[in-house]
Amino acid sequence: MRCLVISDIHANLPAFQAVLDDAKARSLHYDIVWCLGDVVGYGPEPNECIDLLRTLPHVCLAGNHDWAVVGKLDLRTFHESAAYVVEWTQANLTPPNMNYLRARPEQVPHDDFLLVHASPREPIWEYITDVNVADENFDSTSVSFILVGHTHVPVVFVKDGRSGNLHVALPSASVPVALKHESRYIINPGSVGQPRDGDPRAAYALLDTITSTWMPYRVEYPIREVQSRMRSLHFPARLIERLDYGR
Repeated sequence: MRCLVISDIHANLPAFQAVLDDAKARSLHYDIVWCLGDVVGYGPEPNECIDLLRTLPHVCLAGNHDWAVVGKLDLRTFHESAAYVVEWTQANLTPPNMNYLRARPEQVPHDDFLLVHASPREPIWEYITDVNVADENFDSTSVSFILVGHTHVPVVFVKDGRSGNLHVALPSASVPVALKHESRYIINPGSVGQPRDGDPRAAYALLDTITSTWMPYRVEYPIREVQSRMRSLHFPARLIERLDYGR
């Protein structure tokens, strides 16, 4: 099976559309889209992003911003700028799309893969940012391949099946990662709509479960278009400016 893996769209329609257009331009034929959560939050077009996602064959998980919008998380746990957009999204999301977010699962198992937004042991909120947290999460499940989002940073944690040693790699765009069945992996495709690795381009990946290959990609999108829409809605400047720098 070939899966287009995306995460953290964050209501950034031009970035999401750029990812789909880039995949088409590269002739990346895929059977399904695996979306690892946070379709909404931060950005100005939540309805449009959900509507576009729903036109695709897909599985979509719940993210922390998705939960906040549907009232499952206390906004006091969010930065004030993020909370502002959550409240704006609550006021502007259509009832069908609100129901769509409410129905998103916390995790989805598929064969030897586990899909979660944040981590296996805390699917909505935990950040896997270092090898210690990664190792603890390997211990919380027996599956070999764990796909996560949430940090907005493309990364691959590998636990060697023979030695048990764990190391981390930052994948390069368009350079394939061979997935060895004797090892275990936690893989993050990065963010479509708000990258935080210093590269403002939208991030996504293609997973081929037949060849056991993970291929990360980056694509430019019209950032100014998104920023203009955000300014027109009086979104916090902090959220607008960070798109320029991928931070």
